[in-house]
Amino acid sequence: MAPPLTQSIRFCTTADGVRIAYATTGHGPPLVRAAHFLTHIDVDLDSPVWRPWIEELSREHTLIRYDGRGCGLSDRTGAPLSLDAWLADLEAVVNAAGLPRFALLGCSQGAAIAVACAARHPERVSALAIVGGYVRGLMHRQPTPAQLKEAKLLFDLVEVGWGQDNEAFRQVFTSLFIPGGTPEQTHWFNELERLSCSPEHAARTIAAFGQIDVSDLARQLRCPTLVMHARGDMRVPFDEGRHIAGLIDGAQFVPVDSRNHVLLQQEPVFASSFATLRRFLAQADPAARAPSAFAQLTAGEQALLELLAQGRDNLQIAAHLGLSEKTVRNKVSAVFAKLGVATRAQAIVLAREAGYGMG
Repeated sequence: MAPPLTQSIRFCTTADGVRIAYATTGHGPPLVRAAHFLTHIDVDLDSPVWRPWIEELSREHTLIRYDGRGCGLSDRTGAPLSLDAWLADLEAVVNAAGLPRFALLGCSQGAAIAVACAARHPERVSALAIVGGYVRGLMHRQPTPAQLKEAKLLFDLVEVGWGQDNEAFRQVFTSLFIPGGTPEQTHWFNELERLSCSPEHAARTIAAFGQIDVSDLARQLRCPTLVMHARGDMRVPFDEGRHIAGLIDGAQFVPVDSRNHVLLQQEPVFASSFATLRRFLAQADPAARAPSAFAQLTAGEQALLELLAQGRDNLQIAAHLGLSEKTVRNKVSAVFAKLGVATRAQAIVLAREAGYGMG
C-alpha cells in the first residue's frame, strides 16, 4: 500500500512584493506546475478532481504547485495581472525552492506562463509538458460574434454569481470544465470556485487571459515538449492544442479521447494519459533518466543526502542524526562515490535536481 500523500507548504515573496504559497509532494526530479485558474493548495489534496492529478504527478517526481497571486493561500491582492506578474510568481517559487533546473507543466492558462518561462529561462527548463493549454486568449483567435457574446455572458455570470452560496451560477462554469463529472466532483468544483478567489479577481483573471498571446515566444522554444489536449474539450478548443504543437519545433502532440477540460480519474484515458506524461518526462529530463545512482543509496544515506541538500554542514548533520562528525564525514564520502561526484557543491546540485532538500 502506498504511503499517505502529504505536502509541505511554504511561502515566498515576488519581486513586486506579493506573497505566494507553494507546496511540495513526492520525491524525485522536480516538476513545477505553472499556476492556473481555480487552485487552492490547502484544500486540493482533499479534492476528488485534483488529488488524483497530484498523486500521479508525485509518483516519480517532486511536484511543486503554487497558488497564483489573488488565489488560494497566496496574497489576495489587487496588484496588476499581466504576463510579467504571473512570471514573477513562478520565478519566486522556483528560486525559493532552490531549483537550478526543472521540468515545467502548463495546464489551461498555465500553459502561456510555462511557455514564457521556458523562453526566458532556457538554461533552467529541462522539459515542457502542456495539458489542455493555450498560448493565445480568445481575443487573439479571431472570435465570431457568437463567441464574443458567449464570453460576455460567462463574464457576467462570474461577476454576479461567483461568491454566492447558490451553486446555480457556478454550475455553468463547472459544466464547461468537467461535463463528465460525478455529483461529488461537480459539487466540489463548484465549491472550489468560491474558495479559490473572489468574484472580482476571477473576473479580472478571465479578462486578462483573454488578451494574452505568447505565440512568438512559443516559436523560440527548443526544449523537449509534449502537448496533450482533449478532443472534446469544452473550455479550451482542441485546435488550440494543435496550434501550440505547430508553433514549437519538434513538439509531440497527443490527442486525448475526452470531453473534460480537467481529466477525471474515472475516465478510461486518465491512467494512460499520465503514463504518457511520465514516460515523456523520463526521456526528456536528464535528472529523470539517471535514477540508478540514487537507487544505490541506503535509507540512511538518503536521509543524509536530504540534510546535505538543505545546506547543512557535517557538524549540523551529525547533531541531527545523532552521529559523530567523523562518521558523517565517512558517510558523505561514500555518498559522493555512489553519486559519482567529487565536491559537496556537485552533490548538492545533483541532489536538488532529483528533488532532495525541498521536504
